[in-house]
Amino acid sequence: MSRRMALLLAVTCAVAVGNIYFPQAIIPLVAAGLHTSPDAASLAVTATQVGYTAGMFLLVPLGDRLPSRSFLVVLLALTGLGLLTAGCAPTLPLLIAASALTGLTTVAAQVVGPLAAGLVPADRRGAVIGTLLSGSIGGMLLARAFSGSLGEWLGWRAPYLAAAALTLLLASIVARTVPVATPRSRQPYPALLTESLRLLRTEPDLRRSCFYQATVFAGFSAVWTCLTLLLTGPVYGMGAQAVGLLALVGGATMLCAPLAGRLVDRHGPDPVNLVCMLAVLVSAAVLTAGAWGDVPGLTALVVGTLLLDVAMQSGMVANQARVYALRPDARSRLNTAYMTCAYLGGSAGSWLGVRAYGRAGWWGACALVALLTVLALARHLVELRSRRPGATRSQSRATVADQPIRPR
Repeated sequence: MSRRMALLLAVTCAVAVGNIYFPQAIIPLVAAGLHTSPDAASLAVTATQVGYTAGMFLLVPLGDRLPSRSFLVVLLALTGLGLLTAGCAPTLPLLIAASALTGLTTVAAQVVGPLAAGLVPADRRGAVIGTLLSGSIGGMLLARAFSGSLGEWLGWRAPYLAAAALTLLLASIVARTVPVATPRSRQPYPALLTESLRLLRTEPDLRRSCFYQATVFAGFSAVWTCLTLLLTGPVYGMGAQAVGLLALVGGATMLCAPLAGRLVDRHGPDPVNLVCMLAVLVSAAVLTAGAWGDVPGLTALVVGTLLLDVAMQSGMVANQARVYALRPDARSRLNTAYMTCAYLGGSAGSWLGVRAYGRAGWWGACALVALLTVLALARHLVELRSRRPGATRSQSRATVADQPIRPR
């Protein structure tokens, strides 16, 4: 894979992920434009997220069955049409329906990952995964700022129409440049859907990768959920905009993810996972000082959230590299299982974080992060002790089939 192709696939990830997040910044504009309440307008955001979850389960496994380039082009084209419909929607129900379609089909980032893993040799896989993750992070961060500024200037429909034009343009570029790879599976669609569950049962390294990411992502979600309560509460008395500004600190992970990928290529995923888990524990300790308030507390929040973001995203690079090495013929199904577990962990973390904050305040949320990370660390240390020195389980199971896909 050339650097130009890696950049194109990273941009594809950025656009796909950005389509999930940009509506969050224009809910008040949508409410005013359609003469409804902000709570009702937020249903468009909910519909996008529900559609995205369904798309991960229903569509991503098809990446192992269908030609990759054609599948990506169809997904991007359907997403562009969904965004175009949303931007022209005269009523809220039609906007919600178009948002659900957009969420369902904007899973290109989850299709690009397995595709890219098959286009590079194993010793470059981590670096490519890190590059794609940087694109996803950039799309998530820039989408909110882009849609908010454009919406204030031209109205709430403008971000949808601009995103539709960008997505359709990207579909045309992908159709001409991404190589065609032969599908690795001929299983029927129902078998593909059930395969992800079967892989969770039969692949120990998939299970532990899912456990690592679910627990760490749960702690990550708990922190960012409770951070709003802390900053807008009596300790700081700030507005909700402060959370958005603090989130921009996470943009540093765009630079760290490719570096983590190169470390995975050089040392394997297990050492990177270990360092990341220890870094999350340190971040939990630093974040506790956020309860002090004033400048020292805010400084601790900036440093702690930055360290937490870098550690979580770098750990994801290591986990995905391990998962993609397991079954070259089932990478999309493996990714479906992995990402579903990660999102379930994040949802559970948000729920637990609010309850920990209600009982023990900010200290309780930080303690929850530490507890979840200790669980992941304990499981990882058991694995490191039980396996033979010198090679990871994923490496020992590698076969001749784990080679780059030859484009036609």
